[in-house]
Amino acid sequence: MMKRLTILFAVLALALLHAAAMGEEALFVRKVDLPEGFFLGMDVSSVLAEEASGVVYRDGSGQERDLFELLRESGVNLIRVRVWNDPFDSQGRGFGGGNNDIEAAVRIGRRATEAGMRVLIDFHYSDFWADPSKQQAPRAWQDLKIRAKAPKVREWTQECLQKLRDAGVTVAMVQLGNETNGRLCGEKSWINIYKVMNAGAQAVREIYPNALIAVHFANPENAESYLTYASKLDYYQLDYDVFGTSYYPYWHGTIENLKNVLSAIRDTYGKKTMVLETSYAWTLEDGDLSGNTIGEGGAYEKPYPITVQGQVNEVTDVAQAMADIGGIGVCYWEGAWVPVGSASYEENSAKWEAFGSGWASSYAAEYDPDDAGIYYGGCACDNQTLFDFSGKALPSLQVFRLMKTGQSAPLRVDALDDTVLECDLAGEIVLPETVHAVMNDNSRQPVPVQWEPIDPDALRAAGPASYVIRGQADGREALLYLNMVRFNFLRNGSFEEPDDSMWCCEDLAGADELYNEEKKTDSKSGVRHWHFYSAGAGSVRFTLEQDVTGLPAGEYVSSVSVMGGDAGEQEIYSYVKINGEIVYRQETSVSSWNKWETAEIKGIRVQEGDTVTVGIYVKCDGAGAWGKIDDFRLNSSGT
Repeated sequence: MMKRLTILFAVLALALLHAAAMGEEALFVRKVDLPEGFFLGMDVSSVLAEEASGVVYRDGSGQERDLFELLRESGVNLIRVRVWNDPFDSQGRGFGGGNNDIEAAVRIGRRATEAGMRVLIDFHYSDFWADPSKQQAPRAWQDLKIRAKAPKVREWTQECLQKLRDAGVTVAMVQLGNETNGRLCGEKSWINIYKVMNAGAQAVREIYPNALIAVHFANPENAESYLTYASKLDYYQLDYDVFGTSYYPYWHGTIENLKNVLSAIRDTYGKKTMVLETSYAWTLEDGDLSGNTIGEGGAYEKPYPITVQGQVNEVTDVAQAMADIGGIGVCYWEGAWVPVGSASYEENSAKWEAFGSGWASSYAAEYDPDDAGIYYGGCACDNQTLFDFSGKALPSLQVFRLMKTGQSAPLRVDALDDTVLECDLAGEIVLPETVHAVMNDNSRQPVPVQWEPIDPDALRAAGPASYVIRGQADGREALLYLNMVRFNFLRNGSFEEPDDSMWCCEDLAGADELYNEEKKTDSKSGVRHWHFYSAGAGSVRFTLEQDVTGLPAGEYVSSVSVMGGDAGEQEIYSYVKINGEIVYRQETSVSSWNKWETAEIKGIRVQEGDTVTVGIYVKCDGAGAWGKIDDFRLNSSGT
């Protein structure tokens, strides 16, 4: 008996030592019943550039470790690596982002294989970043028509895969493009996109016949687009196995929507599904003086606290979602892309330029002058890694291992939700007595709050304005965003209520989409707005308006905000009708995403008994014209 106890204590001691080395803290990790063979992946495409820049990776206890061995011990079983055709300028200087040509992929793939993990090869079929906003062909193929380009794709893909095979790399999956939302390798028609993908698929079947072939798209919140992508590939009978998606909860909708969209594709077309990219921030700080995609403010969703525990809950929820629908895996994007250099921007920049460890170097201007050539710099996601800014593993790295068994922890506050309060200038200002605390299991509980003193009379006298009120709750700083506004005589002016029956939308040209949409990243305020889109040229023409009766006689001001793109020739104006006749109008326009234009009409004279109609007229002739309308207001000029 004593011998058994001694052995038991020894095992427990080893487990505790292992936990300390892995950097585990009191994290709550929900158990996920993962199917056999489920991929728990991580993209570490930047690792060679990171190491060349002097980055050293350490486990949770601070011990220097080989990154690949550390990832395997943490539960990662798949390494994803992007491959660009020729990410170097005419003088051989790297474009950045890891300078990931096939030679780099072979080196990364060999290290992953030697560490006991399999590899996912992500062909971008470009010389640099490919995503929904850009899908340029490699320079060597830019002048080729599809008849000549497709054989080049097949030949190049074969050569790359053969190099990997000769190096003994265990390739489990190959992507035919990266976030190919209706474009790929310079092609924009689906028949040509298919021909590029088909050429790549043929090469995969020849060199790695047992590897899965994946396609990859972004923006699953646009369910109809995803179903269109899947139907196009089915129509052309592309040979592939996995319909993959990016899923970043800041922009890509809810977990439930993700499950519904991928389930529909699985059930309709019999394809496997996988989240090929996801990540979440553990801090809002920036580690390399180059700025991050996710930072303070920003029009993005925060469904989890920006904490280490928030990372754990995000990854666990995505894995659970995939397990629920029979998906085959989840891959965390660039979890080891930590800052390089020091507190000096100049020193950091020198490393980005020399080793390609920033998202782009200045040399990328040769290929991508309008984006990388202007905004080149460091890593934009160093606050979304699973390592801290010094390269030490965060406790969240262990989520891949711990989700298989689960890990309990005492219920505690992880963060506080921000509070938003809108008050009428003529009304009473009552600050809430509690705020929502986000617990470590991602549940929410109210906790008492003590706000700093305010002067209600002064706030009302200052007119419409926004303020940040600070307070304390659970020993933490609480924030309340107070918006002082004039009374809006329009109902549901910002479309925050799903019931939009008070609004009348008259479709005059048969647009594909006209509806009240919930999507915070596309809203000027709140989380909802009025959305329009149509693929066909000249098919966006509509009015959206609301009648208001019983207004006191006097002078009023109306306003509405709109943004959009691909409008072509356009005619857009806000208007006010008095008793059915347009009396006032204000021209406006749309140009690009997140560039809101506000059309304001002042001096609206209303007599007692008038029926006032506030609305907007939108006419866009461009194919694929789209836009968002938000924050309709009708205020008295005297309040």
